[in-house]
Amino acid sequence: MNSSKYQLPKHGGLIKDGAPKDIIHRYERMQTHVFENEFNGVQYVADIICRMIQNHSENASARDIYEELPPFVLGLTTGRTPLGLYRELVRRYQAGEVSFKHVAVFSLDEFYPIRHTDQQSRNYRIYDDFLKHIDIAPENVHMLDGTTPEREVSDYCAEYEKSIRKIDLMIIGFGEQGQVGFNEQGSYAKSHTRLVELSHNSRKTQSSQFFGLENTPKMGITMGIGTIMRADRIILMAWGEDKADAVQHIVEGEITDKVPASHLQAHPNIELIIDENAAEKLTREQTPWLVGPCEWTPKFVRKAVVWLCGIVNKPILKLTYKDYIENSLGQLLESCGTYDKVNIRVFNDLQHTITGWPGGKPNADDSTRPAPSLPYPKRVLIFSPHPDDDVISMGGTFIRLVEQGHDVHVAYQTSGNVAVHDDVVLQNVDTASELGLGNRFDEVEQIVNTKERGMPEPRALLDIKGAIRRAEARAAVRSFGLNPNTNAHFLNLPFYETGGIKKGALSSADIDIIVKLLREIRPHQIYAAGDLADPHGTHRTCMEAILQALELTHDDDWREECHLWLYRGAWMEWNLGLVDMAVPLSPDEMLKKRHAIYRHLSQKDIVPFPGSDTREFWQRAEERTQNTAKLYDKLGMAEYQAIEVFVKMF
Repeated sequence: MNSSKYQLPKHGGLIKDGAPKDIIHRYERMQTHVFENEFNGVQYVADIICRMIQNHSENASARDIYEELPPFVLGLTTGRTPLGLYRELVRRYQAGEVSFKHVAVFSLDEFYPIRHTDQQSRNYRIYDDFLKHIDIAPENVHMLDGTTPEREVSDYCAEYEKSIRKIDLMIIGFGEQGQVGFNEQGSYAKSHTRLVELSHNSRKTQSSQFFGLENTPKMGITMGIGTIMRADRIILMAWGEDKADAVQHIVEGEITDKVPASHLQAHPNIELIIDENAAEKLTREQTPWLVGPCEWTPKFVRKAVVWLCGIVNKPILKLTYKDYIENSLGQLLESCGTYDKVNIRVFNDLQHTITGWPGGKPNADDSTRPAPSLPYPKRVLIFSPHPDDDVISMGGTFIRLVEQGHDVHVAYQTSGNVAVHDDVVLQNVDTASELGLGNRFDEVEQIVNTKERGMPEPRALLDIKGAIRRAEARAAVRSFGLNPNTNAHFLNLPFYETGGIKKGALSSADIDIIVKLLREIRPHQIYAAGDLADPHGTHRTCMEAILQALELTHDDDWREECHLWLYRGAWMEWNLGLVDMAVPLSPDEMLKKRHAIYRHLSQKDIVPFPGSDTREFWQRAEERTQNTAKLYDKLGMAEYQAIEVFVKMF
């Protein structure tokens, strides 16, 4: 699989066919193309690159034999943003569609100090993901050197800057605060290639690659914004909702040093390529009724009304005609009827999402319920990317399904082994020794001590960490009555088992494992983590695996009664405009869920990669579901302790 194709079902929105471009883009200060998903965006960018290389080659062939044409110069970014693009370019090269013999590349940035052989090195990533798979000449590869002696680094940067006489096309991504390369907040527009100090936030973001903040470099070498601006053409890319805030600032905000990528608005030949998730906070996506005519489907009407309630701080049934008109929703009333009828319709629509029976209520009228009453009991399959996502993200619903008598299975897609701290391993081994189950403490401690910084962990250590996480997952589901011996499935998908932070590409081996499980269980309901962030992160890769497995089982007879429900991770929640099912939780159920999360002891206090959120997982989960309940309450629904919400894929 080259790029992510996962996207949510669409429900109305801006009518773009026939609308003048000036209307659609009137809030935007940069040419911006929004694609349904990363896959389609990658095809567009790859087409441009291949076409420009081909045109350059044709010009070279037409020149005098004694007159040498300089190579086509491509500026390259690193990280996860271009990963799908690099895989697609490699595929096209291997298919004979493009050659890189007459292409030169310059890298955008590099950590400092770092060796190019270290897996976290920007050099290593570009070679491993792209350059080693194509026919580029070694003398045409220009990469920033993270081993340059500190006393020489200023002169080195000046020479690198001089060597970039011309960039035909610059391909770049940006960080969540709008950083370009290592141009952090405060970088000025005319900056050149230089050594910079990385901000604490940037180092924290990168720390998962280095197995901890203490191992993460404090410096980096980067092209400057002025260097980037010299390129003849720039393509800026972003995928996933975690880039949405930055996209909004870069595209619709003022040019400011606080958002370094905003300086690129001033380039005469730049375009931004993003997927719908990265675009979600642009005006044309978030509030398209402010832009032009819209298609008013029931869910889109609900989205607009929920937005209006937040703007005027009123519940649905208290909205007035004046509220709609003063907030640019007159066209909604023109299309859907009087404001009071719209209010009642949306109130009932949202009310009907709430159910205490996520598997369907037996012998009940299910005409307005999210899940059908029959068959009962249902076979339910919950996919959990890591061994704790099930209880963290939908633990209350999981418990409810078990207690209501359904045949519930949970499939842990990855081992989660790299997310166990070494101290936890030693503590578990020490406990086994104290219980008289064998003393292997010294042996395991020796394995821990042989780890090399930044390198994949020893397989023997990963096996112990995987065993710890499996035992925790079994304990969690056992705590609310599920039999872990028969109903907990540990898939250990191969793409994850690299031993390092960088994972492999999804393959048929991963898909086949899921297909086999689906055909064994023949579920009526499937629950999966439908996160919209990084397309190459573990959650999204796991989602792609499920969708591809479902494609292969499309004609199976059990699929006729099967429905796919999507939950979110611990950090984000579904917009209420999208929600199809809301499961309220009582205080006692919240406590059961918390206790299940507690069973994942290796993740409780010393998670190796906590990110910027210092809360424990149970705290994040409870605050998220409590906030969802408050939103329902503010809209005029009944007041609940907490609510878990789901979107129906099919």
